[in-house]
Amino acid sequence: MTDPLLSFFTSMESQGSVIVTETPKLDLDLYIQNYRGRTRFDRLYLIGRTSTVLCVDALKAAVAEAKKGKDVQRYRDAVECLRVAAPSDPDAVLDRAWVEHIERSNKAETQRLETELKGYKNNLVKESIRMGNEDLGKHYESIGDLDKATDAYARMRPDVSTPKHLVDVGKHLVRVSLQRREWAMAAAHLNKMTPSPNSGEENVLRPYTKIVQGICFLGQDKFHDAALSFLQTDSVIPPSSYNEIASPNDVAIYGGLLALASMDRASLQSKVLDNQNFRAFLELEPHIRKAVAQFVNGRYSACLSILESCRPDYLLDIYLQGHIPKIYSEIRSKCIVQYLIPFSCVTLDSMNESFASPGESIEEELAGMIRSGTLNARINSIDKLVTTASTNARSQMQLATLKAVRKYQKEAIERVRRMSLVAADLEVKAPRRIPGVQTSLEQLNDVSMFDDVSSS
Repeated sequence: MTDPLLSFFTSMESQGSVIVTETPKLDLDLYIQNYRGRTRFDRLYLIGRTSTVLCVDALKAAVAEAKKGKDVQRYRDAVECLRVAAPSDPDAVLDRAWVEHIERSNKAETQRLETELKGYKNNLVKESIRMGNEDLGKHYESIGDLDKATDAYARMRPDVSTPKHLVDVGKHLVRVSLQRREWAMAAAHLNKMTPSPNSGEENVLRPYTKIVQGICFLGQDKFHDAALSFLQTDSVIPPSSYNEIASPNDVAIYGGLLALASMDRASLQSKVLDNQNFRAFLELEPHIRKAVAQFVNGRYSACLSILESCRPDYLLDIYLQGHIPKIYSEIRSKCIVQYLIPFSCVTLDSMNESFASPGESIEEELAGMIRSGTLNARINSIDKLVTTASTNARSQMQLATLKAVRKYQKEAIERVRRMSLVAADLEVKAPRRIPGVQTSLEQLNDVSMFDDVSSS
C-alpha cells in the first residue's frame, strides 16, 4: 500500500469506518452492472472507502458515475477521497467547469419545475399537480436534496386517482427513505402501497415489497423476520423491478446468511434448501448454498470456513456491512452449540481443532458463551474438558405425563358437565357479549354452578 493510500485508510479508520485489507472475490465491473439508479454510486463509494485493494478503482468509477448525474456534492466527495488516496490520478482533480455548469442547470431546472407546479395549482387540475410534484421530487432526488424530495413525493398522495399512482408514490418515498437509512419510515410507506388486485401488478410488486421488508428488518437487527422476507422473494419476476435497491445475488446472500443466523437445522432444510423458489437465487451464489448444506449436515467447521472466505465481500455491501460481526457471531455460536449437543463430554483439543484458529484456544469464547447463557456447559481447565449439562430424562417424562393427565382430566370434566346438562333437560343460553369482555365455557370452568351440576 502506497503512502497516500495508507494515510487515507488511517484517516478512515480513525473516523470509525470499516477497513477491509483482504482481496475480495467480486469483480467490480460485473458487480455494479447489476444495479441502476443512485445505489450504483452509493455502493462504489462505500467500496472505495472500505477496500484497500479496490479503493482507487472504485473511487474512479464513483467519480465517473457522479458525473453522469446532477448531484454535485456526490461528485465533490468522490473527488476529494480520490485526491487523498491517489493524488496523481487525473480524475482526482475537481472539474470546476462541470460543477459550475451543473449548478446553474440545477438552479434553472428547479425554478422551472416550481413555476410549472404553481401554474398547475392555479388551474386546479389534480393529475397535473400530481405529475408536477413527481417531476419536482425526482429532480430534488437527482441533485441530492432528499428532504425536499420527500416533501414533494408526499404532496403527490392527495392527488392520486388510481392504484398505480399510489404504488408510484410509495416507491418514491421508500427509495428516499432507504437512502436516508430510515428503516421504520420505509416500512410504513411500503404498507401504504395497495396495487389493484385484478391488474397483475400485485405479483410484479411482490418481490420488491419482500426485498424492502427484508432490508428494513435487517436494518433493525430483526434477522429472523428479514430472513423470512428474503426467502419469500419471487424468482420469476425479472430483476429490473427491484435492481435500484438490490440484485438477485444480494437476495441469495441476505436470505442465506440471515437464515443461518436465526433458524434451526430443520427450518434451514425446509425453508432454504428445499425452497424451490429461493433455489433459483441460491444458484447465483453457490457458496451460500454450500454453507447452509454443510451446517444442516453437521459439518460446522466447513460451514464457518466458507463464510470466513466470503467475509471481505460481505463487508463491502451497503446493507450488510454494519451487521456482519453480529451475524457471524450468532452463526458461530449456533455451530458450537450444535456441535456439543450429541456429546456429554468433549476435549478442548477437539474443539480447538474444529473452531479455533491455528495456535489459538477457544476456551475464552466458550467461557463467554456460558456466562451469557448461550451454552449450558462447564469447562474443566485441569483436564481440558468441556462437559455439557445433561438433562434428566426421567424428570422430563414425569412432567410430560402430568401435563397429559391434567389435559385428560380437564376434557373428562367438561364431557361430564355436558352429559349432566343434557340428562337434566337443561338449556344453556349463549352468554351475552359485553364489549371489551371475552366469555367462553373455558373461562367458566371454575364456576360453582357447573360444579353443582356435575356433582348432581
